[in-house]
Amino acid sequence: MNASRFVRVFTLVASTLLSTTAFAATKADVEEAMSHDGLRKINVKGIDLAYARPGATLASYNRVKLDPVEVAFHKDWDPKMSRSRIKMSAEQRETIRTGVATLVYEEFAKELQKNSSYQLVNEAGPDVLRVKTNIVNLYVAAPDTGAAGPTRTYTISAGEMSLVAELYDSETGEVLARVVDRREARRSDQLQYTNSVTNQGDFREIASGWARILRSGLDKAHGIGKK
Repeated sequence: MNASRFVRVFTLVASTLLSTTAFAATKADVEEAMSHDGLRKINVKGIDLAYARPGATLASYNRVKLDPVEVAFHKDWDPKMSRSRIKMSAEQRETIRTGVATLVYEEFAKELQKNSSYQLVNEAGPDVLRVKTNIVNLYVAAPDTGAAGPTRTYTISAGEMSLVAELYDSETGEVLARVVDRREARRSDQLQYTNSVTNQGDFREIASGWARILRSGLDKAHGIGKK
């Protein structure tokens, strides 16, 4: 499978997770995308789809190399400023995209370094796990640029985004695991005031949840937290 098709299939997987016939119709492509290099399906609590290399373990990895996070918007996202019908500029869209990339990276870095457990590094090494994280299908329900104005925007959810992550041996480049997970920001029964600050808070909460799952996997491999 070539790289461009691989990315397209991953995006399709994320957009149709837990869905209806669209997911069933692409089942063969999903399996090919997730397992084409020898990975096999496993169950990971809190993750929609997870595949791992048979016999692979994270026990030998004490340091982590986090790749820069890449972010792609949902194809159906109509980027209009929340206070008008004017479409957002390319610069404003880029501000949102890079903002989400930054907060996802920060949450993974913060969680991994909690209690000084896993050192973050920039180089490969025999004990270095490389983590490549992509965010796809980012949908911001009420984009807000922070501009002053009398109008307020209310929504029941900030939106959604999906994680596509791969774990590699940093020296050999061998893929150890691959996951895809779709999450929606917390929903409210009532409309709530939404702005750039609340949007970031909700997306940061999603990223923190993903980071905790990665840390939990590393901890389990190292026997941390076991009685």
